[in-house]
Amino acid sequence: MSQLVFAARNRIKTGSGEARRIRHSGRIPAIIYGRTGTALPIDLDALEFTNGVKGISESTIVKIDIDGSIHEAFVKDTQRRIMDGAVLHVDFYEVESNTSLRAKVSVHIHGNPIGVREGGILEIPLHDVEVECLPKDLPERIDVDVSDLRVNQSIHVRDLPPGEGLRYITGGDQVVALVKFAKAEAAASSEEEAAAQAAEAKS
Repeated sequence: MSQLVFAARNRIKTGSGEARRIRHSGRIPAIIYGRTGTALPIDLDALEFTNGVKGISESTIVKIDIDGSIHEAFVKDTQRRIMDGAVLHVDFYEVESNTSLRAKVSVHIHGNPIGVREGGILEIPLHDVEVECLPKDLPERIDVDVSDLRVNQSIHVRDLPPGEGLRYITGGDQVVALVKFAKAEAAASSEEEAAAQAAEAKS
């Protein structure tokens, strides 16, 4: 997937009145926040931004072209109108190519576990993990194949594939995916075990 590039303009005037004027002209007011607390007001084409950000994740780095000056950033927040979902304002967080960053990356589960085919249930308690790396090493997502999971087996953060220059901040003991017995089977197993214990007590 090629990196998204949004053409933007410097925004000289600020305030609610100016923001309304920008929206009426088919553009979106936005701000690029820097690591040192700087804030650069800009505006973007509303249609280009709305179509461009469909399907991107919190860990996707986009380029913002302001009259030939390129800024790389995350889309940190979008304010939307409740009635129709139209984007009213965007906050970007700028990254620096030679400075490590922390970000949440989504975990993509795929495969049909052996344990599920044997009657178990796949549970996915963790949907994203926090990582630290340089911007160039940041993955858009982390793919996890659960095909080999059997009942009562699990995959932890420590089992995730190591990426080039990638360090996991989320604790290694946290469970990403596991296969458990279906509740009905577990209940039946417990009843059988209780019956067996009662029979042993009587003998």
